[in-house]
Amino acid sequence: MKKFFIYLISISLLFFSCSKTKTDSKSIAVFVPGIMADSPVYAMLADGVTKAVESFNESKSDSEKVTLFIFEAGTNQAEWSSKIIALASEQKYDVIISANSSLPDLVKPITQQFPNQKFILLDAECEGNKNIYTVRYNQYQQSYLTGYIAGLMSKSHKLALIAAQEYPVMNNVIFPYFKKGATDAYADTSVEFRIVGNWYDATKGAMIADSVIKNGVDVILPICGGAAQGVIASAKHNGIYITWFDNNGFARAPETIISSTLMLQDKMAEKITLEYLNDQITWGAADMVGMEDGFIDFVQDDSRYIKNVPADIRAKMADLVEDIKQKKIEIN
Repeated sequence: MKKFFIYLISISLLFFSCSKTKTDSKSIAVFVPGIMADSPVYAMLADGVTKAVESFNESKSDSEKVTLFIFEAGTNQAEWSSKIIALASEQKYDVIISANSSLPDLVKPITQQFPNQKFILLDAECEGNKNIYTVRYNQYQQSYLTGYIAGLMSKSHKLALIAAQEYPVMNNVIFPYFKKGATDAYADTSVEFRIVGNWYDATKGAMIADSVIKNGVDVILPICGGAAQGVIASAKHNGIYITWFDNNGFARAPETIISSTLMLQDKMAEKITLEYLNDQITWGAADMVGMEDGFIDFVQDDSRYIKNVPADIRAKMADLVEDIKQKKIEIN
């Protein structure tokens, strides 16, 4: 009996020792609200977090190293809530990092159900919840720049934005500031707004693009995930231009894509993950970053941009970009 009692104590000590070792290190889950292969922005999210974790772990012992799990939730937005609840219910991740403007509404109830679960949400805004930190990008600037060059490049002065779906940032920021940039470039520019209905239907994307092109549109901004492939195919077939959002898209269609505005999510994801790992996050805060901070940019040095865009228009864009970076022009 004495030996058995000693055995139980040994097992208990081992158990508590292992538990303590586990809590000495942090565990991170990246919730990808989509598929990385179809969404460069989500690939940048995962890359940035991965780079931060690898950098942090270089100087740590095995027991101190951060563990990382990356989960792709797919393009069906109706399933995101149940999938992120399932992730939180495992209660083994100190923080879940994600990026999408719709996520605050999904995760706020989860923080009540799981009060120890922390969330870092990029490209989103939620202030006052002590379990959530958000940082959004200045998409006023990004949308305005995209609209401005589209307005300068259009011959028909008819543009279109083809979106996957309607959501607050699209309706209140991206579309109106794309239109504002276009009309500031040329006052009589008209802008159509069309919806695919999902983030993957390339066939429908092409059909919508064909339709607006028949109406005279000669520059399109697609923000519709995998469906953008259909928009690009239509633009190439009909000989019109595409402006691109969030990453350098020139390689997708070198003669068709005339601009790329960047949302440097990999850079932000790395920065904010390192801040979390060093206990520098202000929980409940909601920040915004833009061109002046180095997290929004407009590609000017790509050879395909230089080839396809006339020098006088490139000069106007260079002046506009510099004025925004130097805060001579406020766009919000």
